[in-house]
Amino acid sequence: MTLPLTGGCMCGGVRYEVSAPPEYAGYCHCTRCQRRTGGAASVSARLRPGSFAIVEGNELIGVYRPPDGFEKAFCTHCGSALFSRNPQNTDEIGVRMGTFDDDPGVRPSYHQYVGYAAPWEPIPDDGLPRHPESRPR
Repeated sequence: MTLPLTGGCMCGGVRYEVSAPPEYAGYCHCTRCQRRTGGAASVSARLRPGSFAIVEGNELIGVYRPPDGFEKAFCTHCGSALFSRNPQNTDEIGVRMGTFDDDPGVRPSYHQYVGYAAPWEPIPDDGLPRHPESRPR
């Protein structure tokens, strides 16, 4: 892995940099992530506080703010899901792993919200811990 890590949206309008290795990554199987991604789960890398910066296209970022949970940021031009962040602590960010340009050097280490997993796609037997709700911190 080479720092900074770079990434962005599908159309290239939004670009970001990450200045420190991600802390960890995991799969989320909640229905909100299913609807946001159109898939059975999302996989995100949790970043170290202060390591994330938008370097291009900040004006293209839209944010969905659910009544509870993390804000969901996306490109308003192409619709790419980019990252989520804690509205009470905006340095707490999870970047969608598919938006990195290169290998971020971290691998998913858990599945959370498996109690809501899509019935049409079984969770693989990958040996990772499974949590019916949010994983314990």
